[in-house]
Amino acid sequence: MNKNELKYIQSFAHKKHWAQESVYIIEGPKMLEEAIKAKCVIEKIYATKEWQGNLGNSGGDIEEVDDIMLGRLSHLQTPNQVIALVQKQQNIAPIDYAKQLTLVLDGIQDPGNLGTIIRTADWFGLTDILVTDDTAGLYNPKVIQSTMGSCFRVKVHIAPVEKILTKEKLPVIGTLLSGASIYTQKLPTNGFLVIGNESKGIRSPIQSLITHAVSIPNFGGAESLNAAVATGIVLSHWKQ
Repeated sequence: MNKNELKYIQSFAHKKHWAQESVYIIEGPKMLEEAIKAKCVIEKIYATKEWQGNLGNSGGDIEEVDDIMLGRLSHLQTPNQVIALVQKQQNIAPIDYAKQLTLVLDGIQDPGNLGTIIRTADWFGLTDILVTDDTAGLYNPKVIQSTMGSCFRVKVHIAPVEKILTKEKLPVIGTLLSGASIYTQKLPTNGFLVIGNESKGIRSPIQSLITHAVSIPNFGGAESLNAAVATGIVLSHWKQ
């Protein structure tokens, strides 16, 4: 591996690079297996000799690296046997909002939160997430890794959220401190579920479009609930 290729992989640590490139980084056997299963286009694989026998039909160009080089390439604290470059996919198919629950994220900032929310949405069978343009970037390596492969099944769309909610005229579930306890509500099976920014919540223009305001009761002393955890609680109740 030459110095330019090493610098190229390392540069994915910076938003200016991962946001503009046509590929993104995944790391570890589990992520690669999920990418292959999802029929993603894999451009290049860097793997240790011990792991290469497990790659199977990946379709990617494979380069053997030792543990030292893998450590230099990796964006993880503990490198995990294999790193790959995967082509970004364009989400161009129209969404039939009336036939599903679509998750809406209003300014989620933390990459770990976004990745966990994508993974949670996948667990509960959601296929599409709309995000405002100030939400953490999907192709941030921290987001991709924390999805644990769910990024290959759940489509994330940067979208004019307020305009879509207004146009569709479907039920809009929103998590608000002033909302009714979620444990007393029967949630609609289709429409939108809005989760707000970690510290500021849902912005006023979007709040005005909420038709089902719900809250998660506090039984202890914590001041707030993590956005990803709140998403899981609401989706669990929605599935009942």
